[in-house]
Amino acid sequence: MDAANLLDFDRDGLTAWVQSLGEKPFRARQLLRWIHKRGVGEFSAMTDVARSLRETLATRAVIASAPILRDGASADGTRKWLFDVGGGEAVETVYIPEADRATLCISTQAGCAVGCRFCATGAQGFSRNLTTAEIIGQLWTAERMLRPAPESRVPGDGDRIISNVVLMGMGEPLQNYDAVLPALRLMLDDDAYGLSRRRVTLSTSGMVPMIDRLAQDCPVALAVSLHAPDDALRDELVPLNRKYPIAELLAACRRYLAHAPRDFITFEYILLAGVNDAEGQARALLRRVDGLPCKFNLIPFNPTAVSAFRRSEPERVRAFAEILQEGGIVTTVRRTRGDDIDAACGQLAGQVRDRTRLVARVGTPVLMEGTA
Repeated sequence: MDAANLLDFDRDGLTAWVQSLGEKPFRARQLLRWIHKRGVGEFSAMTDVARSLRETLATRAVIASAPILRDGASADGTRKWLFDVGGGEAVETVYIPEADRATLCISTQAGCAVGCRFCATGAQGFSRNLTTAEIIGQLWTAERMLRPAPESRVPGDGDRIISNVVLMGMGEPLQNYDAVLPALRLMLDDDAYGLSRRRVTLSTSGMVPMIDRLAQDCPVALAVSLHAPDDALRDELVPLNRKYPIAELLAACRRYLAHAPRDFITFEYILLAGVNDAEGQARALLRRVDGLPCKFNLIPFNPTAVSAFRRSEPERVRAFAEILQEGGIVTTVRRTRGDDIDAACGQLAGQVRDRTRLVARVGTPVLMEGTA
């Protein structure tokens, strides 16, 4: 019998699993707190768990996240991990510290099937969905690496580093719903990471039926990758738009607001020089979202070797933002972080993909990258 990876289970799943061992349900709460709140990965260290159960766990279970291939630190404090998910595939996780928050951007798929034309991840194609353990394992590993050494922690609570999680890394989260949902529930669970729904953001390219399902199952903050004011352009930039056009997507956003932890939807908009950054397109966006509570996050394009797109000039970005702001839309311009470690989604995985496959074949140990 294969050992169960306990990172795969949310509270309900873990409760069912411990009961299958003949244990009481409260054991699941104990394990959640040890694994996720305290970041402990060794059953022998779980001192308030019955010795008999610890011995059973040692033979029937593991606590295992994907191994790290690279650990890179940027001069601006950004940190990026490259996780080996097997089969020559790697996924990325980015930690972004700021004065008032610490955000972790995590991946949900190896590659992506949506195929947005400007996206480095999409250019790599789709390999597979990540498991719940591989998704929540990114947060589990980041917390373990960023917290003080175990011997200096206050056992229990109050030492969490990550304050915000965004599912904006590699992949379309709503295409991997069955694995993403337990991971979201662990992020929100007070006996695990205890994040508020407002501080967990799921980014989607616009899977309308799954947006409706998320609203019922686990509403968190929602960010929608829009990138164009009209269907003709969005069909080209975001092929999923051909199935779920803008009008249907915005209608789903309106429905989601009835359940959302925030009273607005965030629209992400990558500015591409000469493609979607004209002043007339900004005004068209205003007409599109008229009456829909929202904010815009304008994102400077990160050039890649596989894309012919160019980053909009700063003057063009400012003009675009001013039109939205004058139209009453809260608008921010995302600050570029981690350029020196290729922290834009998909950049590092694309560069090392061949080497990652070589590592998978020959079994080279973890590579640790020094401070940039």
